[in-house]
Amino acid sequence: MVQDELTVRRGTPSLVAPARETPRESKPLSDLDDQNCMRIYLVGIYAFRGNASKQGVDPAAVVRGALAEALVHYYPLAGRLREEAGRKLVVDCAGQGVAFVEADANIALDDLGDVRYPPFPRSEEFVYDDHVYMANLPPDLLLPEIIGQPLLYVQRANVVSRIIRKKAIAGYSPAIAGYFKLWQFLKAVGELARGADSPSVPPVWSRDIFNARQPPCPSFPHPEFQDPAGGHDRLMSTPPHELERVEFSFGPEAIAALHSRAAPGKKVSRFDLVVACLWRSRTAALGYAPGDEVRCGMPVDARGKRPAAFGREIPKGFYGNAIACTVACCTAEELCGRDLGYAVGLIRDAKALVTYEYMQSLADRMVLEGRPVPEAKRTFTVSDLSNVGLEDVDFGWGKAVYGGPPMNALYQLPGGATFFRRRKNDRGEEETYGAIYIPGDCTERYMKEVEALTTITKLPTESAPAATLRARY
Repeated sequence: MVQDELTVRRGTPSLVAPARETPRESKPLSDLDDQNCMRIYLVGIYAFRGNASKQGVDPAAVVRGALAEALVHYYPLAGRLREEAGRKLVVDCAGQGVAFVEADANIALDDLGDVRYPPFPRSEEFVYDDHVYMANLPPDLLLPEIIGQPLLYVQRANVVSRIIRKKAIAGYSPAIAGYFKLWQFLKAVGELARGADSPSVPPVWSRDIFNARQPPCPSFPHPEFQDPAGGHDRLMSTPPHELERVEFSFGPEAIAALHSRAAPGKKVSRFDLVVACLWRSRTAALGYAPGDEVRCGMPVDARGKRPAAFGREIPKGFYGNAIACTVACCTAEELCGRDLGYAVGLIRDAKALVTYEYMQSLADRMVLEGRPVPEAKRTFTVSDLSNVGLEDVDFGWGKAVYGGPPMNALYQLPGGATFFRRRKNDRGEEETYGAIYIPGDCTERYMKEVEALTTITKLPTESAPAATLRARY
């Protein structure tokens, strides 16, 4: 079997409603849930291997039944979005159900190669592409087709030899549950599929905690919504076919090299070091003018912050949007002309801004200014999915071989986006890996910049020869 022979045959989509009666009511989303940039469908893929103990068990029936049970607890996910005055989104909960489709593919999982890490091979052919979420995103990021549509699309696919290739969550609305909490719902589906009576973590709605104050009174400047000073953006003006995808992987030696340059003797997170390296290298490669303002945009999940530092406790089981996108800002000259520790400091300061008051201020801004979209010009957007637990989902066939978005970088979003994951290299060492899109004629400069920051030449000793340590591509 060769990959070119892939054929996916899909059945007729149907709706899976909650297994029992659920409340009939309308539930308003929070002012952070219904941002314009959240009104889209995203794609997630989960791949599972076969399990000899499950011979004769129909995985479609298991997943379908568990979905119906989970929707009793997460009944808003079975509802439909409605837009009220002021473009406020409300979920009409009437047990309408989520979309479900069965499929068969004439290929074995192993024929796709190494599927443990993104990009997932030929994902566009596997994903159920009924309508909106496979379309190119429009400039304003708004897909009105989510109104009145199922909030979740689930496809369960078999491959040859009954190797289970489940592609759960072909599309869903982040306004209801973002990537950072989608695993909570899928984990609940898995627990119920394995025989649990109820989810181990009961879902919590509580969307009011992230509503605008009355009256709205933004208390932070939120530069992410303002046009950065300077000229045009080389990346955004480059046609997609002229962009090149460059993968990267930072192992212990590369991290040690970055640490020695940025903050020797001080504690710095792996995320801060890698982001600082990529932001600076990308900026230098794109050739921005010295006075051009450049930014690094990072989604910060408030659930990962200590209540004392954040300013309040977020209920366990909350599955709404608790994420704020913050930006580190400086000029290209400052970023590339100063040491790496300068970039690390900007990144840490930007993340530290995200407190409960900051998120209230963000909600205030959403309401006062008609839900503005963050400015993407000269902004490197990066997100860390390493600790989300996307691969921990288990429907009874074992944990996922692959879990999460099919790509580790996007060029369809204005300015692009990069997603970090972690993996083990051939020596069993943990690496941070991902990819970045950049104009083809900038890739050589970009890789040289990364190499310069991650390379340390160790002098030879009596017991060891000289060694060069660097990031890998």
